[in-house]
Amino acid sequence: MYAKWLLIGALTWSGAAWAHEAKGKHGGRITDAGSYHVEMVVKSDTVDVFISDASEKPVAISGLKGTAILVVDGKSQRVVLAPVDGARLSGSATAALPNQPKGVVQLTGPDGKTFQAKFD
Repeated sequence: MYAKWLLIGALTWSGAAWAHEAKGKHGGRITDAGSYHVEMVVKSDTVDVFISDASEKPVAISGLKGTAILVVDGKSQRVVLAPVDGARLSGSATAALPNQPKGVVQLTGPDGKTFQAKFD
């Protein structure tokens, strides 16, 4: 009986984890960071981050700064993110990245408040 409940709990938890990340309109993965949705798009050595509100409307990124801390070949790689075109944060890694790296995007607003998006 206990094993049955353990299995149900594990399946429920893994389903929730899968539901947390979705595909965004820029082709990247989306996850939550506080009251925001953060989409990370990785192509070769470039990381682009798009931020939207709960209604999926783009958020102005002026004054935001960030860092993507990604796991590449078992090692942590930091990518500094800066505003580009008023619509996204972007940065370049020192080496090519996998298309869907695991890691965290840490963002700091102009008011100094921070929020974080975890990508599994």
